[in-house]
Amino acid sequence: MDMDLQGIGMTSRRTRDRLAQRLRDQGVISEEVLNVVRDTPRHIFIDEALSHRAYEDTALPIGYNQTISQPYIVARMTELLLEGEALNKVLEVGTGSGYQTAVLAQLVDQVFSVERIRPLQEKARKRLQRLKLHNVMLRHTDGGMGWSEKAPFDGILVTAAPREIPHELLEQLAVGGRLVIPVGHDEQILKRITRVAEDKYETETLEAVRFVPLLSGTVR
Repeated sequence: MDMDLQGIGMTSRRTRDRLAQRLRDQGVISEEVLNVVRDTPRHIFIDEALSHRAYEDTALPIGYNQTISQPYIVARMTELLLEGEALNKVLEVGTGSGYQTAVLAQLVDQVFSVERIRPLQEKARKRLQRLKLHNVMLRHTDGGMGWSEKAPFDGILVTAAPREIPHELLEQLAVGGRLVIPVGHDEQILKRITRVAEDKYETETLEAVRFVPLLSGTVR
């Protein structure tokens, strides 16, 4: 691994250990998730001007009115998605910087990630290639519609908040599959929906969150 991936100074092992401990203190209990978050070089997913803040537990702007989520929410949502049976195929709605994508790709067999803003997707593609994460497929499309051709998915993780849960995403869940999604406009709540039968879903309401809105359409 080259030096700027391995990290020195602001990206030292001590800095990353401190981040992992903060997430542990906030209630993330999966050591597998904590290890992946600690070892993923978050600084390559943000602009160089903000790289000194890469290992703070905070969301940061990535352009196009989008953000890279704070490490806590990445770890928490990943942990919620992984609880239960192992996941083979996961859909991510909102590639963004590619940071959440990279975390998922180290924990599941296949990640299918959709992004509506092509320049963000292209940057994310290069970062994932740089990390040699070859189990990710990217698509430029309206995220709320998911990726029906690749369904069903064992897990779906959504990184932007719709006002209501898109029916298309529920239909793309495998039976036994889990959807982790922030829902709402002014006040957003993180929810986990499990498809327990072909026509039956169970919903858990988890905690207050703050995400950019899930928008329709695409940007080239």
